[in-house]
Formats: sequence, structure tokens, C-alpha cells
Amino acid sequence: QTVRTTDLKPSNSQRQTIYCHLGDWHARAVRIADSSHVVIARVAFDLQVLSFRQNKLSGKIPASLGNLSSLIQLLLQENNFEGDIPSSLADCRSMLFLDLSRNNLVGKIPPQLFRLRFLSLSLDLSHNSLSGPLPVEVGSLQSLGELIVSFNNLTGTIPAAIGGCVSLERFYMNNNYFEGGIPSSLSDMKGLQELDLSHNNLGGQIPTYFGSLRYLERLNLSYNDLSGRVPKDGIFTNFSAISILGNTRLCGGVPLLQLPACPPDQAPNGGGRKSHRRVKLIALVLCLVLFSIALAAALFLCWMRKKSEGEFSSVPSEEDKYRRVSYLDLFKATEGFSSSNLIGVGSYGTIYRAHLENDKEVVAVKVLNLQQREASKSFLNECKALRSVRHRNLVKIITVCSSVDPKGNDFKALVLEFMSNGSLDQWLHPEEEAGQRVTTSLDLLQRLNIAIDVASALEYLHHHGPTPIVHCDLKPSNILLNDDMTACVGDFGLARFLSVTTKSTGTSTSQISSVGIMGTVGYTPPEYGMGGKASTEGDVYSYGILLLEMFTGKRPTDDIFTGNLNLRNFVESAHLRQVMDVADPSLLVPGGSGAFVCATNDGESIEWNDDELIGKVAADCLVNVLGIGLSCCVMLPQERPRMGGVIAELQGVRELLLKNAN
Repeated sequence: QTVRTTDLKPSNSQRQTIYCHLGDWHARAVRIADSSHVVIARVAFDLQVLSFRQNKLSGKIPASLGNLSSLIQLLLQENNFEGDIPSSLADCRSMLFLDLSRNNLVGKIPPQLFRLRFLSLSLDLSHNSLSGPLPVEVGSLQSLGELIVSFNNLTGTIPAAIGGCVSLERFYMNNNYFEGGIPSSLSDMKGLQELDLSHNNLGGQIPTYFGSLRYLERLNLSYNDLSGRVPKDGIFTNFSAISILGNTRLCGGVPLLQLPACPPDQAPNGGGRKSHRRVKLIALVLCLVLFSIALAAALFLCWMRKKSEGEFSSVPSEEDKYRRVSYLDLFKATEGFSSSNLIGVGSYGTIYRAHLENDKEVVAVKVLNLQQREASKSFLNECKALRSVRHRNLVKIITVCSSVDPKGNDFKALVLEFMSNGSLDQWLHPEEEAGQRVTTSLDLLQRLNIAIDVASALEYLHHHGPTPIVHCDLKPSNILLNDDMTACVGDFGLARFLSVTTKSTGTSTSQISSVGIMGTVGYTPPEYGMGGKASTEGDVYSYGILLLEMFTGKRPTDDIFTGNLNLRNFVESAHLRQVMDVADPSLLVPGGSGAFVCATNDGESIEWNDDELIGKVAADCLVNVLGIGLSCCVMLPQERPRMGGVIAELQGVRELLLKNAN
């Protein structure tokens, strides 16, 4: 069906009409790009995203857009719209994100616009010709994260009601004609990160409360008429984070600002010395009182920390170590959690590719599905595990987000290092595309390197980290590969922290059981199924199954494994005498005389003839590797090797492989 309206007119230079076909009346988004005109007659009532940004649309914004009661995003920026902002937009009750910037809009900002109580992500009206005051109704947007009204002709004072926007993180009202003082109500915006009031006519002193806003990272007060003393605490200690240029009557501040010294406070006539002494005495008493309070508070905190030692905090405590991100940051970075950025879906959440603002690198954002049972515990487990470990073969955590979404629901996400080569599972079991088998596969040397990487990660977790950790869910989909095919272990949602070590056996067992189910079918050691606690030996078993899968190409849940036949005895029955019968066929690369090719770490290839492959190199390597895998997944936990020994044996196999290369 064709959707039209006659409210939008093409520019005189080009009057070609463009039709937007929705297909049915249940379209979720309409996006028009590189066009000069759009004609819409009516739009589906359940439309959620409407984007005409960066076109050449002209005329007035249709008042009929207010009929879109399900609309959550309206993006009309960078067009040639003119006239007033229609007050009917206030009828889009579900609106989360409204961007009308960079048009030719005039008139006053309609107060009705601030009735959009769900407007929580962004309201951008910048780069227009709007006039009049900022309506006091703006204070009703208690959930709004970003407000931009810069580069307009707005006048009057900054309304004190703006303090009602308690969730604001970014507030830009620069390049207008605001006057008067900076209201004290801005101090209610406890989460404010960026504030730009520059290029206005604001007067009075710089409020001292700016120094108390702990999340404030950027403050621009330049080119106003501010006067008086510049504070010296909080953000004002960071010379590069503030701008106060063009305010010629300021004084004091940190030395880097190079402002003139403020004149000394004048004492009243008569008794000047007595008054001065009295001030010193009062200051000394206050200092002693404050010192006593601080000392008492420090002792109390130490006592509380000692009391709660070993307990699991509900929120990660090392906040200052990581960059702070909000729901809005992640919403923008993933383009609204778009399916085009979807990387994968796991047991407890969904993973997206993302670009954080002002960050050149791609990251992965794991959004927890908190409706899934145990998802919150999984989030806490993963935070605690990843923040306490550092190793080249563990996925790096960049930061975390624990907030609320625009509807007030809890929102938790992990921002992780992006692994460009996907998971090991994707390489071992490539899907068929367009009826053709994907030919990309891992060679013998690459698999050995990955096996050693994973073993190194487990050895670190079990024996060399700050606290011994059991992963509890080792499988190919949790092994991720970076640009140079280095393997990193990820997904610590089921991890356990060990607290008991039995010296007689050298085993470690967990006293913590924060998530009910341990592991994935096929990779879970048999003792877990009989009520056994998490242990390092359990991880060794999972690693053994992983190793067998890597070199046979068969999952432990493959359809061929029925009755008493499983991956372990399938390999055990053939690995000494008929190892090539159970080896992954993709390890043999057809071509010429049946040559076998591997890639070295420096990108060069090594090659053997078919006879050498079967008789001297590949068969020996596979026998040794599969033997290691079998020893790791024996039934009795105490008979399984430690990962340090496994690493040494695998490195020996790799040396054998490289030594016999031509």
C-alpha cells in the first residue's frame, strides 16, 4: 500500500514525488534517504520509528503526525522544514526520542511538548530560529536524558523549573539570548555529565555547586557576563574540562586559568585584629570537628568493610575504574538496539555490536534479559569475575551499565571487547549459506594454538588469579577469536569463586552456588549431575570435551551419539590405530596430491605431502591431542590432569608439528 500526505511540499528545484511502500499496516520503521520530497497520506497506527533525517523536505511539519500514538522515535533533523512546531506532537504519548534539529523552524516552543512524560532519551530542537522563553513546563520531563536547544533565538531567564529534569545527563542551551543568573535548581541534576551555557547573556557568579556534581565531565560557561570568584574544587580542578573564556570579570580559580586574584574581604572598622583572631579560632575549631567526623566515618567504613568481607555486593564497587555509560549511550551506540547490530543471543541476554560516542573502536554490548530467571545473578557473577582478572586469553570488560530503561524497568548491560572473528563454534560448525557449505575452516596449527590459549586462560583462572575461579560453562560458543585468531574465554555468567582448598588432593571446590544450573548439556562433568559442587576438575572435564570436538568436528550432542555411544568413547575406540577415521575431515585440504597446509603465526604456510601427513606428522599430532582430551574427561575428577600439565603437552605437540614442516 502507498502512504501519502499533502502537507509536505517539494522544493522548487525538483518536484519529483517519492512514494513510501509499507507493505502492510504493521511496519515498524520507515526510513527515507537521499530524497527531495516525501508524500504520505496516512501511517500505520503502530508505527514506532519514523525517520526522514538528512533529506531536503520542506513545508510545515504535519500536525497529523500527532495521530501516531505508538511512535517512539521521530527523526526529522537536517531538512528544510519551516513554521511552528505543531503542538499535536504532544499526542505521541509513547515518544522516547524527538529530533527536529537543523531546520528552519520558528515561533515559540509549545509548552504541550513537555507533556511527553515518556520522553527519556533525547529532545533536540537545536539549530533553528525558535524564539521566546524556555517554557517552565520543561521541568516535567523527569526522565529526560538529553536536552538540546542550542543555536536558536531563545530569550528570558533559565527557568528554575529546569531542576525537575533530574535525569539529565547532557544539557546544551548555548548560542541563545538567555539572561539573568544560573539557577540553583541545576544542582538537582545529580547525574549531569555535560553542560553548555556558552554564548548567552548570563550574569552573576558561577555557582559553587558545580564542583559537587561528581559526574560532570564538561562545563562550558564561556562568553557570558559572569563575575566574581571561580570555584577551585570538583570539575574546576581539571583545566581541560571547563571553559570560561569571554567573562572578563572573573577572578581566582586554579593557577592554570591565569585569572587575576580576587580582592581580599574587607573587615569592619574597629576591632579588626580581634575579628581576625576570632575567625582564625572558629576556623581551627571547625577543622578539628571536621577531622574528628572524618576519622570516625573512616573507622566506621573500615569496620563495615571488614564485616562484609567475602560477601557479594549487589553492584560492582570499582566504578571509578571504568568509563561511565548510561542507557542513552548504549541506545545510541547500538542504533536503538537495532537488529542490524545483533551479534548473537545467549542464555541470559543479547549481544550487539556498538560504537560508543567519541570512541573509534567497536565494542560488544551484552544486554541482560532480566525477565529470564537467574539473569541478574548472572550479571553480578560476570561483573565480579571479569573485574578481578586480567589475562590475554580472557575477554576484556570495558565497562558496565546498571540503570533503568525509559519505561522504568531495570536495565543491565556489559560493554566488552569486540572479537572480530566470532566464536570458535562458528568456525568448527559453519552454517550452510545459499545451499553451499562454507569452506572457511581452521587448520591443525590454528586449532592447536586455540587449544593452548584456552588452556592458558583456565590455568590462570584456577591457580594464578586473585581468587580461584571456575568457569562452569566452557564450550565453543564461549570461546571468542580476535583479529589475529587469538582465543579468549568469555561468558562468566555461571562462574564460581572458590573458597576451600583440600591440600591432600590438591583439588578446589566452591562454597558459592549463585546460579542454579552449572554448564551446558554435553560439556558438564558427570559429578555435577549427581549434586557435586563446582570445581577446577569440572572445568578440566569440559575442556577435554572441547578438545575432542575441536579435532573431530563433532559436537557432544551430535545425532550419531545415541545409547551408550558418546563423543568420548567414539574417540577412545579409534584414536590409537585409526585416528584419521575420527579426525575432522576439514583438516585435510584437497588439492594436487592431497597436500596438507597450515598457517604459522607470522602468516606463512607450511605444507606436507599426503604420505608424510598420514604417517609422520598429522597422525602423531592427532593421537597426542586426542589422548590429552581423553585424559581430561575421565570419569573420576581426581584422575584429571591440571591445566599446567595440559599446556606443556600441547606445546610439545605444536613443536613436533613445526619441527617436521618443510
